[in-house]
Amino acid sequence: MTQVEKKVEWCLRKAKKELEQGKKHRGLVKEKPDFEAARKHIEKAEHNLRAISYFNAGGYSDWSMSAGFYCIYHCFLAIGQKFGYESRNQECTIALMQSLKEEGKIEIDDKFIEAVAIYEEPARHESNVIEKREFYTYGTKVSAENEKEIQENIALCGECLDQTRRIVLS
Repeated sequence: MTQVEKKVEWCLRKAKKELEQGKKHRGLVKEKPDFEAARKHIEKAEHNLRAISYFNAGGYSDWSMSAGFYCIYHCFLAIGQKFGYESRNQECTIALMQSLKEEGKIEIDDKFIEAVAIYEEPARHESNVIEKREFYTYGTKVSAENEKEIQENIALCGECLDQTRRIVLS
């Protein structure tokens, strides 16, 4: 069993245990595919993509980074729903995408997974959407470093949405 498969199994067990205890789960639940939920996650991802430009134009480009992260994250939630998974945990969602890709069930560019995954290597921090989201959300800067960052975020999210639509709507 690969490391990713172990992580997905852990996420499924975690959610099951929490549900058995009467709690809201913070893992993965396997259920039947829900194409309506998947479609709604795509709509939310599209909304977040539009929010990147909206925040930037309004002088809140720091929030553009959060919108970019959540655009990709909702794409992943849409894909999960297509395959019958409900996720309430970012790490579990990312592991699920890696697992579905390893199993050959989806074709998605690694750059989207890498954009939202947490890495220890400092070299990845500069191009990582989650790192930027955390920097601007928890830091004190009120605007993005430059317009190029915003445009790269928009392009990345647009590409992710295109691949997500192909996966979910095919």
